[in-house]
This record gives sequence, C-alpha cells and structure tokens, in this order.
Amino acid sequence: MPAPTRVTIALDSETAKLFEVMKAETKLSQSGLIRKALQFYSENKRLIDRHGAKRINTYVDMLADGEHVILDIDHFVMFLKLIESSPEGAAFWENHKKVAESHSEHLGEKVKSPVDFLERLEACNFFKLSKTSEKDFTLILTADVTKKFVTTLIEDVLRGMGFKVEIKEDFAKIRLKVLN
Repeated sequence: MPAPTRVTIALDSETAKLFEVMKAETKLSQSGLIRKALQFYSENKRLIDRHGAKRINTYVDMLADGEHVILDIDHFVMFLKLIESSPEGAAFWENHKKVAESHSEHLGEKVKSPVDFLERLEACNFFKLSKTSEKDFTLILTADVTKKFVTTLIEDVLRGMGFKVEIKEDFAKIRLKVLN
C-alpha cells in the first residue's frame, strides 16, 4: 500500500471551530474527517453544482421532518383536476387557505422575505422563478391547473407574514410584485 499523501491546510477561526465540533461529534481523527468530508462533497458535487447549496438545504429542511412528500407533478395536476370537478372542491379551497395561513406562522423563522418563500416554492417545482427586478417576479407554471393553488398559497402565506403583493395571472404564468 502506498504511503498516504500529506496535506497541510489553513483554517480561518470560524472553520477551525466547526472542524473541532465535527471531530468531536463524529469521533473521527482530523485526517478521517477530512477524508469523509471530501468523499461526501465528491458524491454530492453534481447536486450542489446543479441546484446550489441553498436549494439542497431547502430540500433537506422540508423532507427531513416528514412534513413534506415528493410527488410526481402529473399526480399533483391529476389531483387538482379531480378537485375542480368535485362537489367538495369549495371545502378543499377553504382548507387550502387555512393551511397557507398555518404556513405563514410556521415559516416565520425560516423565511425572511417574499423572495425566500418564492425560492422555497420553486424548490417544490410548482413553478420556475424568473426575477424581473428586486420586487417583480414571473412564475412560470408547470401546468395551468396549478395557478389557483399557487396563487392562493402565495397570497395567503405572504399576507400572513405581513407582506403585500400584487398578483396578475397570465395563461401559464403568474406575475408578482412585492409592494412593501
């Protein structure tokens, strides 16, 4: 077996503290921790490069506690179409509003701005977010039938968080302007 390659690294104080905490938590040697970190980064680099660390953290945050599910967009669209034709449709939309209001309370610590919330919903694949300016956004929907669901969710969550927005609906897009 060849001799190990020796590497010298310099850490700033914040990273040095993190390094010490991680060594204590994992009970790994310095070399073992660096090897493990490099392996993890190598295995996940494609995801980080493709989506960014913020998006990956959003996925982990949503899925880790079991409050969210991964659902194929075709199934989601199918459910919404079923709701449109259901005699219980009005009850669904009332409950949807209540859930959105609950989200506004629950997300207050994680979501600090309308942009944070829009990026979180984009991670759910409800739409592709296009930022026109600091306060103007275009949401390109995955399907037209999702428009009412997404619009209601955004309006009610952001209102509950104290933000005012103006929403205009196009055929397969939603235009959103943050007013405050």
